[in-house]
Amino acid sequence: MSRIGVLALQGDVREHLHTLGALGAEAVPVKTPKELAQVEGLIIPGGESTVIDKLSRMYGVADALKARIADGFPVYGSCAGMIMLANTIADPTTNLKGEPQQSFGGIDMVVRRNAFGRQVDSFEVDMQVRGLESLSSQDRNEPTRPVRAVFIRAPWVESIGPSVEALATIPAANTPMNADGVQVDRIVAVRSGNLLATSFHPEVTGERRIHELFIHMIRGEA
Repeated sequence: MSRIGVLALQGDVREHLHTLGALGAEAVPVKTPKELAQVEGLIIPGGESTVIDKLSRMYGVADALKARIADGFPVYGSCAGMIMLANTIADPTTNLKGEPQQSFGGIDMVVRRNAFGRQVDSFEVDMQVRGLESLSSQDRNEPTRPVRAVFIRAPWVESIGPSVEALATIPAANTPMNADGVQVDRIVAVRSGNLLATSFHPEVTGERRIHELFIHMIRGEA
């Protein structure tokens, strides 16, 4: 049984703990470097990336997590967690000193915060996510069923480096117009080695396959 942590500083921590537990993992909240050292993988939940950044440094867990990520530690980031795993934030907020928000990094990608709009612009859509085909919960005799994805003030990925695989994109019809007045497809799920990130919240709809994939990654089975 895998012991997996959920960064419990802010956000929808309880939902991720419940989903992991339903899949048979030992799920524990993590706030400190000591607690981080006792888990085999970590989920960074949705919430406010600026708050997670600030509190992670206050609790002293930010540097410890950055070091573990550099050593190949498995981490899954959902929504705000995706922002925290990005090497570059396209539109970081700044504090009163003019200092930009920080991320833990690890994934060679550029992410834009709140890219799909405000809370009132939240939406759900069925989409295909690559990498789920071999999961035990997937019917091997049928095409992979779509993931019901919930986007709440969600980021998107503007660009990825060569070490990053795009697992899912959202069609242009579901995206706001860019500066040129054009709608384009946007990347909303990526994997880079032991790091996984999604713009959407699978834990909100009861979708468990993203977490199942992460557990397989931790065990070296995916």
